[in-house]
Amino acid sequence: MNSHLGIGMTSQRTRDRLIDRLREKGIANEAVLEAMRRTPRHIFVDEALATRAYEDTALPIGSGQTISQPYIVARMTEVLLGSGCPQRVLEVGTGCGYQTAILAQLVGEVFSVERIAPLQQRARNLLYELRLTNVRYQHSDGNWGWKKHAPYDGIIVTAAPENVPPELLEQLADGGRLVIPTGGQGQAQRLRLITRQGDEFNETLLEAVSFVPLVQGDIS
Repeated sequence: MNSHLGIGMTSQRTRDRLIDRLREKGIANEAVLEAMRRTPRHIFVDEALATRAYEDTALPIGSGQTISQPYIVARMTEVLLGSGCPQRVLEVGTGCGYQTAILAQLVGEVFSVERIAPLQQRARNLLYELRLTNVRYQHSDGNWGWKKHAPYDGIIVTAAPENVPPELLEQLADGGRLVIPTGGQGQAQRLRLITRQGDEFNETLLEAVSFVPLVQGDIS
């Protein structure tokens, strides 16, 4: 019988098929793939959508937000890690907590900011259930980052601002990597990798993406 966390033959085979699809799409970091293989994505979505949890697609999670497509989660995580293992990572947009759960298995500490309190509280409960205890949470506007714990070796943003918030650049450590989608709602969005070298920020444009907007202010 499958438990709530989905530790069952059918569930595991379904996850394995998802990992095979991610490999086919070019995800090569085995640590990222293994973290996604062992993370029960179905507990992060509404029960009515649980049967679709291992499809490579984004799904609604309420409050006008979505759980990102697994490929995008894997791609952004792989880019964030680069060839190393960052110790301190800022996540802007806790959402349902799925991306948070993947990061928590791969980096030293995750500092996660979310503007919608009920979403973040549910994510906290799920990560506690998964025994992922290296995450700190802040209920605030993600555009501000979380200055108290800066600088960060990595910053990952799971919603799209029109432009990169300057506070996030300031909070990036020397040698750190920022992975962020940009482009307003209704505009073409691109995923960007920004690396810091002293006071210089080098940008690499990655693939086209589609994210909910990164809202300013109006925390709830």
